[in-house]
Amino acid sequence: MKRFNMIDEDFICENCGYEVKKLNYTARDHCPNCLYSKHLDINPGDRLNTCKGLLEPIKLEKFKDTYKIIYKCKNCGEFHKNKIARDDNMDLIIKLTSNL
Repeated sequence: MKRFNMIDEDFICENCGYEVKKLNYTARDHCPNCLYSKHLDINPGDRLNTCKGLLEPIKLEKFKDTYKIIYKCKNCGEFHKNKIARDDNMDLIIKLTSNL
């Protein structure tokens, strides 16, 4: 079972330069502007992954009453998933639905 270490912090997106603010209701792990993330964790919030590549959003997956963004690491090719956030760019979310 994955251990979850809650890290909700501000950061600058390495893909688009957007100043991302923390969510204040769960851990922020991707940019709400461009939806990119960074390959930092082995288990959520542990920051132990040495890859550090950009995670490109490639499609969506239905998950309970919401969706998860499916990412592919541009460095190592590994796939990763995370729930969408309330303030995510809905135009990009809709664009990803074409890959459902």
